[in-house]
Amino acid sequence: MTVSADAAEIARQLADLRVEHRDLDAAIDRLGLDPQADELTVKRLKKRKLWLKDCIARLESALIPDEPA
Repeated sequence: MTVSADAAEIARQLADLRVEHRDLDAAIDRLGLDPQADELTVKRLKKRKLWLKDCIARLESALIPDEPA
């Protein structure tokens, strides 16, 4: 795989992760409005959202070219 192909794949993965992160955010907000919402489910969704945020940060840093020292 070439460098541009790697960058394109990373960009595609980033887009997918950002969509999932945004969807989880909306789901967590909806559950927050529901007094019957299962707290364990909310905690799991929040944990998944944090994991996605970490993955996004790692992939974003992978797109930054290394600069010579």
